[in-house]
Amino acid sequence: MAEIDGLLKLMAEQGSSDLHLKAGSPPAVRLNGKLVILREIQSLTPEMTQRLAIGMMDERQQATFENHREIDFAYSLSGVGRFRVNVFHQRGSVAMTLRRVSTERCSITDLGLPPVILQLANEPRGLVLVTGTAGSGKTTTLAAMIDHINHTREGHIVTIEDPIEVLHRDEKCIVNQREIGIDTESYADALRHVVRQDPDVILIGEMRDHETVSAALTAAEIGNLVFSTLHTIDATETINRIIDFFPPYQQKQVRLMLASTLKGIVSMRLIPSINGGLVPAVEALVMTGTIREYILDSEQTYKIRDAMDEGEYYGMQTFDQSLLRLYQAGQITMDDAVSMAGNAHDFKIKVRQLGVDSHTAAESGIY
Repeated sequence: MAEIDGLLKLMAEQGSSDLHLKAGSPPAVRLNGKLVILREIQSLTPEMTQRLAIGMMDERQQATFENHREIDFAYSLSGVGRFRVNVFHQRGSVAMTLRRVSTERCSITDLGLPPVILQLANEPRGLVLVTGTAGSGKTTTLAAMIDHINHTREGHIVTIEDPIEVLHRDEKCIVNQREIGIDTESYADALRHVVRQDPDVILIGEMRDHETVSAALTAAEIGNLVFSTLHTIDATETINRIIDFFPPYQQKQVRLMLASTLKGIVSMRLIPSINGGLVPAVEALVMTGTIREYILDSEQTYKIRDAMDEGEYYGMQTFDQSLLRLYQAGQITMDDAVSMAGNAHDFKIKVRQLGVDSHTAAESGIY
């Protein structure tokens, strides 16, 4: 395994987030959000990629990969870190993507996340969702929220993950981490029994189907604090996606459950920083009477974005508001801000109305 270990060490030294391996190409890494091909390394053959992949698996994982043609698992390298691995087939050969999972304990503040994240982590019960595309910072954000709970209050935290990415030690809480395929057969099976395990906080790695969503809503409804993720780009899409998991005749009931249990939605995007690395742009929805009304009424759900735009008092913010603050603070360029904005034209108008360029803002400490 020296070869894969060497590539992972190189990846960690460069500070890259992902490693891509496929037959016919040299390895590639994602550095500051951009994919970089390591052309100084020879192209991989199908035999090499298969050997590298199989070498990371135990016998059970090899059998699963052989039967299903793809697999997710975690791989740890002493002194380097922990990696989430996805192995799959493409054009008849084995390929894989490895993502480095940060093992450093960063607080919500250290990560540059807005105070509303702390507010949601302190909720005693309900449903909190962290959403975004792959590589947007969902795992790191959830890890910081769980770590905060683990250090500030007593309770029982149960995580259900595929695979386990960030390891949590018992601090003030007891933490039990269950991995799909090793500790339980599926999310549905784990959630069917979790309420009998006396949990206070439940982390569900991903809500993938209506059965998982239904179990999460039920767990939140009976008094647990439930965290989970969805691959959605903003709060409104997240609400619509959850409802669309269910057939039409159940959607009214789902809206009622969601309106009564949802505490907040945090949507993430990572933007290249002027100072190097990436900074998070965060959209945050917090449950209010107005938001609840818009969730219950399907004809008003589209108004949620407007309520967020006007909900600063409650800690809410849209992506455009987050981008504007990052630009004001001199952390991101205008080009990157505009490329990520929901409406590029409106964003430019807001910047002009503000009348403060990024250099002036950074010097004056505006954020």
